[in-house]
Amino acid sequence: MILGILTSFGLGFFYFIGAIPGGVAAHAPLWAAAVAAWFGYSLGGTVILAGGVPLRSWITSKLKIDFHPDPTKLFWRVWDRFGLWGLCLVAPVTIGPQATAVIALALGESPRRIQIAISLGIIPWVILSAFLTSAGMHALK
Repeated sequence: MILGILTSFGLGFFYFIGAIPGGVAAHAPLWAAAVAAWFGYSLGGTVILAGGVPLRSWITSKLKIDFHPDPTKLFWRVWDRFGLWGLCLVAPVTIGPQATAVIALALGESPRRIQIAISLGIIPWVILSAFLTSAGMHALK
């Protein structure tokens, strides 16, 4: 069970899509895998926000993040239309919490607001992933 929870946490930190199914596959209860994935994802944004300017600069250069608006890219269309909340809602299935935190900071959002949006934006995805994982488990039985 502990291995499953750690699996969900670790995958949630880096790659949310596989976090809940991975935790359940490693024998964590569904609810524990979901909570661990949510916590891992939320912590992913916190690390960047707490890491300060050097960490943000390193990640920006490593990921080659361009902050010039490009209306052909999904990110900029979401940002223009829905702002931080829209970005944090699509981030779990696109760029993840770390890049989301870097981009939102570069666009002038406050760290506290970013962390709240990252932590709340993942909740619908946690619910959907837990539901799909549960349905998949029942289908396999």
